[in-house]
Amino acid sequence: HAPISIYGVKVVSAQQAIELILDNPDMPIIDSRKKAEYLKGHIEGAVSLLDTEMTDQSLQAIAPDKDATILFYCNGVRCLRSSNAVLKAQGWGYTSLVWFRGGWKEWSEKRLPFVTD
Repeated sequence: HAPISIYGVKVVSAQQAIELILDNPDMPIIDSRKKAEYLKGHIEGAVSLLDTEMTDQSLQAIAPDKDATILFYCNGVRCLRSSNAVLKAQGWGYTSLVWFRGGWKEWSEKRLPFVTD
């Protein structure tokens, strides 16, 4: 299981994630799942960036401002990909990280809108 919280990182529910996305239309959303999972469905505007392949450079290409808010998610509380990605981003000096811990499982259980590629 993913940790309950990560020091210095805001953990949000699906409803809070929606509010953040609506309030910050330019906010980067990082989908830390495998590409095949991303292609089957993802939050609109999310960028596929697998945690194990994410580098400081690949994250900077998406989010050049290290103080801007970035939302991370993966498959849910049994998935460690987004928490790993958040910890990496923290290590690279990103300061406003938001973690949607419930991830894709919570999003799809609530039948929230998604897109496919």
